[in-house]
Amino acid sequence: MSQPVKKTKPPKAVMLGVGLDSDGHKRVTTGDNFALVGGSKDTHEQMTEKAIKINEKLKQKGKQLEEVSREEFDDIAHSVGLHKHSPQAN
Repeated sequence: MSQPVKKTKPPKAVMLGVGLDSDGHKRVTTGDNFALVGGSKDTHEQMTEKAIKINEKLKQKGKQLEEVSREEFDDIAHSVGLHKHSPQAN
């Protein structure tokens, strides 16, 4: 007898935002493809706004997060006001 073939789900991509500043409140916001934790009220609101805008841009393109290349994601992130951090070498 042959073994049944297991169906595997395609990989799912998730954006993770971590706010490092705090005003004493614990904040967690989740969406279809994002999880945001921490941050002051303003920081958390900014992270939420940018995650939602990225999702809107993906929807306009008819794509899911896991379907875009790193370069395409970088372009979308830049278009909503995120900038890539490049640490300086010592």
